[in-house]
Amino acid sequence: MTDPADTLAFDQTRLDKVRALREKGIDLYPPTFDRKNTIAEIRTKFSEITHEKSAEGVVTAGRLSIIRNHGKTIFADLGDESGKIQLYIRKADLGDEAFDFFNQYIERGDFVGVTGHVFRTKLGEITIWVDKIQLLTKAVCPLPEKFHGLTDVEKRYRQRYVDLIANEEVRQNFRNRSRILSSIRRYLSERDFLEFETPILQPVYGGANARPFTTFHNCLGQKLFLRIAPELYLKRLVVGGFERIFEIARNFRNEDIDTHHNPEFTMVEIYWAYHDVYDMMDLTEDFLATLVQEVHNKTEITFEGTSISFAKPLRRLSMADAVKEYAGIDIFALSVDELRAFAIQNKLKEAEKPQTQREFLVYFFENMVEEKLIQPTFIYDFPVENSPLAKRHRTKEGFTERFELFIYGMELANGFSELNDPLDQKERFEAQDKKRQLGDLEAQMIDYDFINALGYGMPPTGGVGIGIDRLVMLLTGNNSIKEVILFPSMKSVQADGEEAAGKTSPAAEPAQKN
Repeated sequence: MTDPADTLAFDQTRLDKVRALREKGIDLYPPTFDRKNTIAEIRTKFSEITHEKSAEGVVTAGRLSIIRNHGKTIFADLGDESGKIQLYIRKADLGDEAFDFFNQYIERGDFVGVTGHVFRTKLGEITIWVDKIQLLTKAVCPLPEKFHGLTDVEKRYRQRYVDLIANEEVRQNFRNRSRILSSIRRYLSERDFLEFETPILQPVYGGANARPFTTFHNCLGQKLFLRIAPELYLKRLVVGGFERIFEIARNFRNEDIDTHHNPEFTMVEIYWAYHDVYDMMDLTEDFLATLVQEVHNKTEITFEGTSISFAKPLRRLSMADAVKEYAGIDIFALSVDELRAFAIQNKLKEAEKPQTQREFLVYFFENMVEEKLIQPTFIYDFPVENSPLAKRHRTKEGFTERFELFIYGMELANGFSELNDPLDQKERFEAQDKKRQLGDLEAQMIDYDFINALGYGMPPTGGVGIGIDRLVMLLTGNNSIKEVILFPSMKSVQADGEEAAGKTSPAAEPAQKN
């Protein structure tokens, strides 16, 4: 069995220096430092500096990334969250003892505090002429090679902290993600939506068709599930009288991992009383156009070399029309046998599964249409069998008032006129439960308390959920969800792959059997 301690990247030479410094009574990790200026502030304030040292001093701090030793003179690069600046360190200024200490004990990756004055070098570089330097944190793990950064993709995801240190573009990705989340909150707050938090641990999972993660609460003595969606709790709030609400929710689904899926992901769910599916499409396209304009200063982005426009209005197609246009087949003009023959002719997998025209509609849409929807496109009018939480269509028998938004072949949003008929909801849940009992691991459970809540009355309501991770992917030009999730799910490499193989301790709660 592999010892987890063997995964530590501690460098023995650095550890020897730590031991030597501690023997000298030097505090390698002081509790604070009175930083007066960030690097960005210094660069801005002294943007017009000449070759003469500034009269005004500066006090800053950060991590050393490059050190260039020229005997009695050292140039080094110091970085903080706001940027980088060059240091000019002379033995004549620091004195023999402090200069020798720097040479012997301070290395790339260490944090230091710096006091000095600013000047511009002959090469035009704004630089701090160092009067005093203090070790603030001794790094015992060496940084990646200075010119290439951290390039191993798997290591970048496993050790995101090193990735963030080494790669400025990665730090910028996550700055942008934070700003996008702030923009979402601002957009909804300005329209009088209230943000709420609902339970992550739930006794009954629901709100989407997905396989849950199962856990066990020892004190309560009962099985619990990590939520797959916040929907059913948010709609309880609408029952309770809140008319404009949203939650930026962390959800968990026990599903495959690929460039568009991570078991732990983030979405925003929005509910608006006295509105319907068409209002939610309007809200979604305005929400996206506003957000893209704020991030890019225009309503058009480039993703993987393709120009994508978010200018309103976005295209809207019924699912049947989309299948007719992109797959070349009129679902309701053919029999089930003819549809199956068409699927086999096109070499589609699992052609034996669909049993009705509406099931074939979804089947052909998923297999022949989704990936072709490059420009933002609302697909609406979903079969009732695939939409257990959406209101039945007001004019089309067998369909619901539901839409999904697709961009570059990815589903980005899912919304409906919310089902608020408790008797219909009970029947839909019971149909889902039958599928679950027959082995469909993604079918929903019956949430009797939610049915009971609907019994007290929920007004006509529109709702939509928007995937934050995929949205950030698009807006930052990344083609993998792992590039926009700080710590994506990865297979464990410890204990000779025991965790990676999915083994659990004997005391662990057994997996749910559906």
